[in-house]
Amino acid sequence: MRHHVYFSPGMFGFGKLGSYTYFAHVERELTARFAAAGQELCAHVIEDLPTASIRRRSTRLAEVIQRTATGTDPIHLLGHSTGGLDARLVASPSTTSIPADLLGWLPRLRTVTTMNTPHYGTPLASFFATSNGQRVLAALSMLTVAGLTLGATPLRATSVLLGFLQRGDLAIPFKLLMLDRAVESVVAMVDDAGRPEVRSFLAAIEDDQGSMLQLSPESMDLVVAGFEDRSGVRYQATASMSPAPTPQRWVEMVGHPIRALSLSLFYALHRVTANADARYPCHAHDSGPAGMRADHEAHVTGVFGRLPVIADNDGVVPFRSQLWGTLVWSGLGDHLDVLGHYRGDRDEVPHEGSHHDWLTSGSEFSHRQFATLMDAVASGMLA
Repeated sequence: MRHHVYFSPGMFGFGKLGSYTYFAHVERELTARFAAAGQELCAHVIEDLPTASIRRRSTRLAEVIQRTATGTDPIHLLGHSTGGLDARLVASPSTTSIPADLLGWLPRLRTVTTMNTPHYGTPLASFFATSNGQRVLAALSMLTVAGLTLGATPLRATSVLLGFLQRGDLAIPFKLLMLDRAVESVVAMVDDAGRPEVRSFLAAIEDDQGSMLQLSPESMDLVVAGFEDRSGVRYQATASMSPAPTPQRWVEMVGHPIRALSLSLFYALHRVTANADARYPCHAHDSGPAGMRADHEAHVTGVFGRLPVIADNDGVVPFRSQLWGTLVWSGLGDHLDVLGHYRGDRDEVPHEGSHHDWLTSGSEFSHRQFATLMDAVASGMLA
């Protein structure tokens, strides 16, 4: 049997930039597991609006499904980060913002998989709406493009970033005033690349940042009240958290300016995401004292040996905000590790299937963890 699986990228997400595909590792691993079960996976990666509103993104998702999901084959939705909210909104019986003629496929929907999705919001979204947050947003966008589309970093940009880091105090690795210079150098590097899709990606982020406001804990407090799960559809989730960078990690970055900048950004993102408001704690309101359902609590206790606290996060989303439906996998890893974007083996030959860590966190995520995660997601879909 053939299954249509739709992959919806998250914040800063894209279908493909140059030769780099956002869901390349996930798609490859799930396809292999479906084939091993005697099933065919027909993959569709959504070319999304990276920071647009959830309504706009979910409407685009519905349009693509309506146009491509011909026949009577089962349909599965998989969303990473904000993409998980797009999938939930499309599937929700209470949805009124999406034209009905785009939803004729809903009776064929079998599963919704959310990977590290901010179901209850993230403090990082509130920060991105501030003036300082806008500069960090620009830096993160540029670093994403530089890390994914350019490969080897031009010497000119490397020297500028090296100077930026040498002038900074690594004991205080994140300084907004110096970030401006780093952003300017990476912008020049992107201009050198001259790729239209890169400029389109950056323009889309600058043009529409609706999700930055919607993903704040205060806004999601209302959004969650209006979302409704569809009967007969399996909802499953993955969740991870990453430890804050240690002094040892900074020592390891000496001589690697791009990775040092990436680690600095992660350090800042992790700290901001950990700063949750007690009135909007980014977890289910009807949960127990630990901020989790009993089944989620049992799962994570078995994995971590403790219950995650409110400050635990993957660098972008609080851990407890990622819990929805059946929790099929949890573990140590940052926001992008779960997509297969982690540091590969040192002797790995660069090719389309190589693993590249474009948000350095030091989580030590591994091939074994990624395989276990993909096993869990595929099993839930095939069930």
